[in-house]
Amino acid sequence: MSQRIAIVSGGSRGIGLAITIQLLKEGYKVIIADLADSVKDSEKLKDPNCYWHSCNITNSSQVQELFQKTIKDHGKIDLLVNNAGIIKDNLIDKMPEEDFDAVVNVNLKGTWLMCKEAAKYMRVQNSGKIVNIASRAWLGNRGQSNYAASKAGVISLSRVLALELGKYNICVNVVAPGLIDTPLTRNLKPEVLESLINAQPTKKIGQPEDVARAVAFLGSEATHFITGQVLYVDGGKSIGSNMI
Repeated sequence: MSQRIAIVSGGSRGIGLAITIQLLKEGYKVIIADLADSVKDSEKLKDPNCYWHSCNITNSSQVQELFQKTIKDHGKIDLLVNNAGIIKDNLIDKMPEEDFDAVVNVNLKGTWLMCKEAAKYMRVQNSGKIVNIASRAWLGNRGQSNYAASKAGVISLSRVLALELGKYNICVNVVAPGLIDTPLTRNLKPEVLESLINAQPTKKIGQPEDVARAVAFLGSEATHFITGQVLYVDGGKSIGSNMI
């Protein structure tokens, strides 16, 4: 069997980096679609099967170029992981309109553009997997009216695409992380982080690798009959226990 080809947006940092490393371990060739030049110098990503492509996922021309080059260089796309996203938190009465627009533009429109382009090639192949990264926050989080709405949109988008693309042997699923140990969470005040951990049914924080393994599972060839689903990686927080 030929080597599987994956595109991971935002694959050089945090959860995206863990996803990239996991897929490399599982034998994929991984194209990182990212704006960060630092990925080229990362020791963790010095792998002959790891490639970098500068891409602003909100720019349709750049997204088209990414997929065209991937097909030209590798001949196919087996897996798309839409991980790139931004956060600009604030209570709604204090949130600038531009912060709402920015978050929805990257998290939702960017994911839509990437899925749109992937669908063109995967339909021709009559195969493919798309895994979109949402968040448990889509269920509601104070101060995240923009972020929660964007991730709810990602889930709805994924369900629609599962219906549209299923007859072409394309599976579209969602991984929804909860509280994960990333640079963002490490920058929280200790007392805030402690309260968030205490709100978890499992009383612990997740690791990026937990999300990466879920992505690899849904992206694998073994999951051809799972589509339109949301897999929570959140220590049980989505159940509603100890919500804060």
